Amino acid sequence: MNRYLKSLSVTAIIWLAALPAVVSCAPAVPQTPIQYSYQVVNVYPHDSTAFTQGLTFDNGILYEGTGRYGESSLRKVDLTTGKVLQVINLPKEYFGEGIAVYQDKIIQLTWQSYRGFIYDKQSFVLLDEFVYPTEGWGITYDGHRFIMSDGTSVLRFWDPATLRQTGQVEVTDNGTPVERLNELEFIDGKVYANVWQTDKIAIIEPASGRVEGWLDLTGLLQTQGTTGKVDVLNGIAYDAQSKKLYVTGKLWPWLFQIEMVPR
Repeated sequence: MNRYLKSLSVTAIIWLAALPAVVSCAPAVPQTPIQYSYQVVNVYPHDSTAFTQGLTFDNGILYEGTGRYGESSLRKVDLTTGKVLQVINLPKEYFGEGIAVYQDKIIQLTWQSYRGFIYDKQSFVLLDEFVYPTEGWGITYDGHRFIMSDGTSVLRFWDPATLRQTGQVEVTDNGTPVERLNELEFIDGKVYANVWQTDKIAIIEPASGRVEGWLDLTGLLQTQGTTGKVDVLNGIAYDAQSKKLYVTGKLWPWLFQIEMVPR
């Protein structure tokens, strides 16, 4: 190779190396969520007058937030009997929503009042109130931040110290927004969300908002039956110590321990 051609070859190599990486224009492969059914492990009594809006475990203790104007409350509940061990009622003008435990406190949202409450976890004494700019539906704590829902397809992230929003993500199933996200529970790195007026729970990867799975609880209440008036599925609690998953619904007379079964 003569000196001139060699010089051209070196120049071409340098020029090609400076080019940006080629970006593939091929369409993304759809990521189909895993479909789950359930197996009932245990059934426990549940207060059939409780309009369940929030449900969570902390150190083996079950806490429940209930809704409806004039009936909203925060409760400590005995799992095996369904007996209410401790309760504080909200003022009649508030419709209680989701709850979450943070350190020695319990946070409770309200529906359309744009106001939340902070309680002492042990005594249920009201410590403080705070405001937020959206409706309040569900809330959970992932160990670093609060994650809340407002009835849309958006999950909002809050700083636990200031209760101010630090970010948000839209929840989608193969690109389609998933609306009416309601009661939330953080389980092993994923957000489990009741979808209001359905028998399904979305399993969400919180960084991307992608629905990675669907838990279909169709027919769950009918496995035990009820003669009273009931409302929709709503209420997810996970006991991290025992690795047990519990679900219930508004005005349901039963609380179910279930295991997820891949279809």
